[in-house]
Amino acid sequence: MTNNLDSLLHKLESQISKHENFNLQVSQSTVGWQIEHSLLTINGIVNAIQQSNPKDYKWKFSFIKMVVLTTKKIPRGKAKAPKIVVPKTEINKDDLQLHVNTTRETIKGLETVSEDHFFPHPYFGNLKKKDTIRFLEIHTKHHLDIICDIVS
Repeated sequence: MTNNLDSLLHKLESQISKHENFNLQVSQSTVGWQIEHSLLTINGIVNAIQQSNPKDYKWKFSFIKMVVLTTKKIPRGKAKAPKIVVPKTEINKDDLQLHVNTTRETIKGLETVSEDHFFPHPYFGNLKKKDTIRFLEIHTKHHLDIICDIVS
């Protein structure tokens, strides 16, 4: 189930050597920032879903959730990253590699939660496990696309 997420994590890892690259026409952030933000997001969401209580799940319609999960695209520049997933320190190659390794272990935790565990997304509302994984894939791909545009 997390094979696609593993593959995307590998693609993030392959960009670590370009962590200092930037292109202000694409983003105010470096490649390293994009990688670190993606890793912080994955780790934070996996932790949140593991901590969730399926009995507390409440469904709520969200148009933006429907659009993003259906199109598998996040519009650029439309949302601001929550502070908890904004990198706070200087980003270097070694730290990024360690964080990728930690994240690789973290995503294995998705295998131990039930389909009814959920992540409370700040814009989409509660996402059950299947939609949480789909969101993580879409979000990671979004930042890989930005990285690709920065380095091209």
